[in-house]
Parts: sequence; structure tokens; C-alpha cells
Amino acid sequence: MSSCAYAKARNDCIDRIQRDRVIADGHRRQYCGELSILRIVQVNSVYNTGSTGRIVEGIAMAARLRGHRTWVAYGRPSNPGPTEAYRISGPLDHAMHGLYSLALDGHGLGSATSTQRMIHWLDSLNPDLVCLHNVHGYYLNIPILFDWLRRTRTAVVWTLHDCWPLTGHCANFDRFGCEKWRNGCGGCPMTSFYPRSLTDRSAQNWVWKRDLFTQLDNVTIITPSRWLQSIARQSFLGSFRIDCIPNGIDLDVFVPRANDPRPNDDNRPVVLGVANHWSDAKGLADFSALRKLLPDFYRVVLVGVEAKHRSRLAEGVEGLPRTQDIHALAKLYADARVFVNPTYSDNFPTTNLEALASGTPVVTYDTGGSPESLEPHVGKVVEKGNVRAMAEAIIDVCAMNREKMRQDCRVHAVKHFNRDERFFDYAILFEQLLSEGGSSH
Repeated sequence: MSSCAYAKARNDCIDRIQRDRVIADGHRRQYCGELSILRIVQVNSVYNTGSTGRIVEGIAMAARLRGHRTWVAYGRPSNPGPTEAYRISGPLDHAMHGLYSLALDGHGLGSATSTQRMIHWLDSLNPDLVCLHNVHGYYLNIPILFDWLRRTRTAVVWTLHDCWPLTGHCANFDRFGCEKWRNGCGGCPMTSFYPRSLTDRSAQNWVWKRDLFTQLDNVTIITPSRWLQSIARQSFLGSFRIDCIPNGIDLDVFVPRANDPRPNDDNRPVVLGVANHWSDAKGLADFSALRKLLPDFYRVVLVGVEAKHRSRLAEGVEGLPRTQDIHALAKLYADARVFVNPTYSDNFPTTNLEALASGTPVVTYDTGGSPESLEPHVGKVVEKGNVRAMAEAIIDVCAMNREKMRQDCRVHAVKHFNRDERFFDYAILFEQLLSEGGSSH
């Protein structure tokens, strides 16, 4: 990003802080009155890009609005932002960590030197609390970080964006209905999936994770979905306090729009799908099947399609590349008649929320936490893998009153998924935990 673009991003943040000052002051009066200034560090694979990266910056902004000091440590290429950030590792380190993970199923055990440098940085900051997000992603040596957390007895809030912390290998086992994570992995059916490995050390990985993570006594786990909250409580993380804070989105960006006049030959209902990286786990093949089941006058449009996937799309499925223009993405949501999410493994997909805030109903499989963002008047949930039932649900939704559905979806999103309110939930949690001495028990 150029210096001009960085300055604009920073000024935009300052403008937002000024607009939200009244909200922050209201929260301050409601919960805590005068507050001690906390020093908060967040750790994530990315910063200010992608869904988790934007969550990190939103939490940082909410904490700053309440008067605290914040920093972010991240591992992979990201966008600059207003929060002071520290990059943990670079491309060569990522490559070496990735090779180690591929060859020996050692994801999270590489990047020792770069992580040790981060520990020196943490020592210089002496944070009151560390908020962990995705600690996987080929950028961080997890034992080194957790040894530092244990020695310093720093309070920890850990948001689980997937299941990787409680399994011996995979980030989400829901696709195969695997239950090995409960008592010990081994014979993993998902070594060919992220983080891909040519060997299977899932049994050993499960043991070192259990032993390492449970050695801390000042951890609070946060999950975006009730589904993952339930899973975490049944895992070796179940001894910790586990709360649910749903993800939120920017309701100023994702908004309903009046339908634009379009040529008669293009005035067809749009069935939209969005993903950062399409795969069969995200339902790529199901969209081709849907195209054959839906009437011809429906348009099926997928956003985020890479060149290697175009040949897999059925005739009549329109594939658009991933866009970094969030306003262009918001317009695609708002122009769609229905948003379809045929995911086979997911925690609490942000795409559902973005569609609802844009006034667009959602049809999704009964997968993980994906159905939790819906109520009957804003979408439909169908059996996982039942493409015919999904096609019927799409047709039913498209037959409903468009204006009423647009209003219902927007009201639902505003009520439940305002990102500012959800980010303040985090900031208030940080304050409560530190006022209790940092203990999660």
C-alpha cells in the first residue's frame, strides 16, 4: 500500500473513532466508569485483511475507544492499519514452516527464530493481556509462545475461528463427521486437507496441544458460534471458561440498495455465492449441480473463483475473481436475490452476515455454526449435501416478497451483528478479566 493510501486508511479510522465516541462513552458509563489503561496485544495470522484480520482491527479500535493501548502481531502479508503492528515472520520462514508441516505434519512447530524475536518484543511491551486468534498459518512456533505465556502468567483471551487448536491436524472435522478429537487423534482422514501433510502425526499433535494448552490457568476461550462453543466444552479445552461472542460486520458498508434498472435480458434473479478460496468443502461442485436443477432464467454467480477452478464450473455458472473492493462486494450482495452457502465445514461464516445486512436472504446447509445466523423469516436451512432440497429452497425464497424480505434481513442483521457492539463486547470482557486479576475461573 502506498503512503497516500496508508494515510487515507489512518484518516478514515480517525473519522470513525470520532463518529463512534458517543457509543464508547455510553459503554464506559454503563459498565465501568473510570478505567485503568490496559496494554493489549493481539496475535493472528493476518492483520486488517480477510475476516479474521478485520476482526482483529475492530477489537483494537474498540479497546482504543475505551482508552486502552493496543498492538497487533501478525504473520502473513496484510494491509497497513491504524494499530501499531509487528510482523512475526517473512516469506522464507513461511516456506520453511510449510515444508516442515508438509513433510512431518509439524504445523505450529516451525518459525522458532522469528517467534523468539517476537518474545523479546512482547517483553518490551509487558502486556496485561494477550488476545490470540488464529495461531496456525505457518508463521508461529506455538510452544515458544505458550511457554512465555505460562512463565509470565499473562492473561489470555483466545478466539477460536476454527477447530485447529483442539484437533491433531485439521481445522474443521465437520465435513467427515470425525469424532477422534474427543479423546485423541490418529489415523487422520484429513491429512490431504489444510494443513496438508504427507505423514500423519495427528496422535502426537493432539497430545502436545492438550499438554501445552492446558498448562495455563488464566485462559478465556471465545467462540463466534454456539456450535463451536459446544465442541470446545467437550474437548480438552473444556476446563476453561468458554463464552460465545458472534462475529459482527460493518453495517455502514453492507446495506440494502434499491434495484438498479437493468436491461431486460439481465433482469433475472441472481443466486450468489462468495468465498475467499473455493473448494468442494465450500460447495463449489454443488453450485454446478444447482445450475442444472434451477430454471434457466436464474443467474448463478460465484465470487472468488480462481483461474484453476473455472474449468470445473458448469455451463451457465458465472465465475468472478476475488475482489478487495469491499464496496463492490457489498453491491453484489445487495443486487442478489438470494445468497447461497453450501459449505460442508464452517464455524460462523461472515458471508451469511454480510448478505443479511445487505437485505439478501440466505440458504445454507445445516453445517457447523452456519445456520445460527438465520431465523425462518430471513432464510432457509437444508440438509447438508442435499442439493435438490437447496434448489427447492432457493426457488421458495425467490418467490417471496422481495421488499419485505429485504427489510426483515436488514432488521435481523442490525439487531444481532453490529460489529461495533460485538467489538465492545471484547473490550468489556478484557476489562472484566483484568479487574478479576486475570483469572478465567
